[in-house]
Amino acid sequence: MDSIHVVAGIIEKGAKVLAARRADVASDEGSWEFPGGKVEPGETPEQALERELEEELGVRIGTRWLLETIEHDYERFHLVMDCFVCHLTGDDEPQSLEHRELRWLGLPDLLSVDWLPADRKVVMLLGTYWSQAFEAEHL
Repeated sequence: MDSIHVVAGIIEKGAKVLAARRADVASDEGSWEFPGGKVEPGETPEQALERELEEELGVRIGTRWLLETIEHDYERFHLVMDCFVCHLTGDDEPQSLEHRELRWLGLPDLLSVDWLPADRKVVMLLGTYWSQAFEAEHL
């Protein structure tokens, strides 16, 4: 089974995180994710995160730190996903350049969308460690 290395941005703003609904999901496995994408050869995960968020959302990120690396076996590949908590620089507002829809979700709303399986693991982690993940000492 092939392994794919991706990054995901858990973008926090005003005690909410950004969820993105994929435009290309054909299965019933969920369609919401944390934005991000593949790490290209020669890129660090941090470089890939910056590039992907600029391509997908038209934003630049400032502060970021690794929350967790999630692994998940899909039917056709093994996913390794580095999940970074990050914040936008300046007054940038994410635009839906590659997604069907964007939503800001607070802790009580995390389970209001149908997450992709790997992203569900991140959501469960955030549900447990919400206050620690977004404390000022990391920002």
